[in-house]
Amino acid sequence: MAHGRGSRLSAAEYTEGIRAGNRLVLSRAITLLESQLNPDRELAQEVIRVLLPQTGNSIRVGITGVPGVGKSTFIEALGKHLTALGKRVAVLAVDPSSQRSKGSILGDKTRMETLSHDPLAYIRPSPAGDSLGGVGRKTRETTLLCEAAGFEVILIETVGVGQSETAVRGMVDFFLLLVLAGAGDELQGIKRGIVEMADVLVITKADGDNAQRAAIARAEYQNALHLFPPAETGWQPAVLTGSALENRGISELWQLIEQHRTVMRRNGYFDVNRQNQQLDWMHQTIRHALQAHFYAHPSVKSALGPLEADVKAGRVAATGAASRLLALYGPVPDPSEPQD
Repeated sequence: MAHGRGSRLSAAEYTEGIRAGNRLVLSRAITLLESQLNPDRELAQEVIRVLLPQTGNSIRVGITGVPGVGKSTFIEALGKHLTALGKRVAVLAVDPSSQRSKGSILGDKTRMETLSHDPLAYIRPSPAGDSLGGVGRKTRETTLLCEAAGFEVILIETVGVGQSETAVRGMVDFFLLLVLAGAGDELQGIKRGIVEMADVLVITKADGDNAQRAAIARAEYQNALHLFPPAETGWQPAVLTGSALENRGISELWQLIEQHRTVMRRNGYFDVNRQNQQLDWMHQTIRHALQAHFYAHPSVKSALGPLEADVKAGRVAATGAASRLLALYGPVPDPSEPQD
């Protein structure tokens, strides 16, 4: 939802409110950066520029998992554990699958009802916008605003599937994969690449009749992880069993997250990772801006549909169609020509 001009605060009002931890001002600033209006985006960028020295002090944790793994329940249990320790926690959700409705994920606060009423917690869904890249940009900027507001732990949840895990891995310090036991071959349905990204795997719902299956699954995952080449960071991914219902495995997970941060800081990888993520963000921003500008070009827009039909029908080669569209856009190198 875009801000009307009358409801917009000044940059100073946003920055002062966020520094003071004002939830309402924080929410309004996040809505501002999600706006499609240029004046809103420019104002949001000014707010982020001013607040930048107050950012970067949180632990950023990415969380993903297969459908039915009980992600929301587990995140709520982790969030409640952290607020009980006196830590301020923000939960952000990345959901490219909500692109059809172009809206925020509905029901986030009902999914984590207890946590949403905790004065030390803040839950914010991310609208999908036009692309996964758009979600990534907004979530990164929302993370900065939450850090400036004093949140010490940022939990970034992937709700969609596919590339969202990779996008979230590129904006966090620690990546957590939640998995289920008793689903046949324990590695079925989980891409190897996602398992390799994980710093810790937690087998959820390890309670009642499922406790034994979870213990077996833990051993299988540990054996599978030993087949992967060791990470350049020196961190050996751990496998835990956990139950949000019985509140088991939550404190052990947090200890591992803190241990991971200590190890990464000691070997210098923590700062290197953050620096590389910033550079990647810069290049992604450039790519997405250029792509949006390209497809918004009037000549490209009018020629795109017919050329797509020609490519589908085999009348024009894909590279030939791309060359024509690029020529309509302006003087750029031919993609079919080798570059120096």
